[in-house]
Amino acid sequence: MIEYLKGSLTDLTPALATVECHGVGYGVNISLNTFSAIQGKQEVKLWISESIREDAYQLWGFSTRAERELFLLLTSVSGVGAATSRMILSSMTVSELAGIISEGNDKMLKSVKGIGPKAAQRIIVDLRDKIGSLGIESASPQTDAAPLVNKEVMDEAVAALTMLGFSPAPAHKVVQKILTDEPNAPVERVIKLALKML
Repeated sequence: MIEYLKGSLTDLTPALATVECHGVGYGVNISLNTFSAIQGKQEVKLWISESIREDAYQLWGFSTRAERELFLLLTSVSGVGAATSRMILSSMTVSELAGIISEGNDKMLKSVKGIGPKAAQRIIVDLRDKIGSLGIESASPQTDAAPLVNKEVMDEAVAALTMLGFSPAPAHKVVQKILTDEPNAPVERVIKLALKML
């Protein structure tokens, strides 16, 4: 079992990081939180969760142990897969998600694409007691923005949304609208907002 990967970050998109360890490049699926944490770094350490199926072998990587623990908890909920768990962890921070589950705020969970009322309730019921044992500090959802070049942000956001399974045309339209409203929004914020609108 791979506990973590530590090595050179050779390639990075909002959904995938390539980490080179001793001459081997590992393609690791990441959340937006992890993307924000490792962006601009040359050396990284990602906590790993392996997903092994007949037709696929995937690595899911996280910049913190707490995020990986939350990911594992989310995937333990019936009907919530790895891709949906990444979508949830891309839409909110670890502490925000811990707060949402602890407070039983199913409305915020339902705002994530792919999470319906039943799934939201299941996540809250299954994980509410377990969240406390992780020792994650809860926080209310908040917004933040930092200036970046618009064209660059737009291309990166659309590419990330396409990798997450959205069609490029509607993704482009939504990203354009977000950047019109918030010209200085960083790519992570644009994608988070787009996930709630698509």
